[in-house]
Amino acid sequence: MPYSHHSHSGQFCAHAKNTLEEVVQTAIARGFQSYALTEHMHREKEDFYPEEESDYTEEGLVQLTDAFYAEAVRLRETYTGQIALPVAFETEWIRPSTLGLIRSLVAKHPYDFLIGSVHHVHTVPIDFDKATYQKAREIAGGTDERLFEDYFDSQYEMLQALQPAIVGHFDLIRLMSDEPNAGLRRFEGVWTKALRNLEYIISYDGVLELNSAALRKGLDEPYPCLEVCEKFLRMGGRFSMSDDSHGVEQIGTNYRRLLHFIQKASIPDIHIADCGPQSGPDRRSPTPKFSSVSISQLEKHAFWAANP
Repeated sequence: MPYSHHSHSGQFCAHAKNTLEEVVQTAIARGFQSYALTEHMHREKEDFYPEEESDYTEEGLVQLTDAFYAEAVRLRETYTGQIALPVAFETEWIRPSTLGLIRSLVAKHPYDFLIGSVHHVHTVPIDFDKATYQKAREIAGGTDERLFEDYFDSQYEMLQALQPAIVGHFDLIRLMSDEPNAGLRRFEGVWTKALRNLEYIISYDGVLELNSAALRKGLDEPYPCLEVCEKFLRMGGRFSMSDDSHGVEQIGTNYRRLLHFIQKASIPDIHIADCGPQSGPDRRSPTPKFSSVSISQLEKHAFWAANP
């Protein structure tokens, strides 16, 4: 029964491990009912990560993205009846030209949905390492508070432009900050901007991802933190589950801790994206139908005994 809407493989992501088929086979072996395949979109040369600079050109990353889509569709057909495999991609939101890259991908392939993510502020990565985070912070004005505000402004621009069906790691900006477990309410301006973004997600019926990768990276709570989840729930918001795995060792990692967090937050159900985009004329990116499972059903599943 468990589900994930966010994953990566070493075959198509330089900082991950294993082939995409190995990822799918492991997800099946661990009892996942649905496991979305969601590699990163391609980027312009100036936004390459260090591990990509020597091995890829811009055209090479485009070809890699196309190859991912073809392989993901092949695997979805090969493993039909064993697992559902929605095919999506994770956005970047770096500079104005990024929107054109996103639109070109959406026009080229019939993805099931997008994960709306922000990994850069002022074109600088904010979750790659501490040094680049600090560089972004200096550009923002020298404090975590100012950088958090700029992050949520950038995220708001992304949300308005794309209306992504699933919003990835909503408060990723916490990861490299000086007090990553301190939450957002302590900064009045940051909290105001985060609430604005949550309200916008509600306005177009988006789904907020509960991402267990934060636990793997040493944070006390997943993305988003408890105060965000409680507020979004009171707004009537919906949640999905993701492990944001970067190889087979991370599939389902910390899912029991994620379940405990979901129970603590009193989230009543989890939403699951179906295969096949169902976008209406007013949506700005592919949007699937969602089904749901109650937490009481989820917590009784055999997955938890098999994956302690």
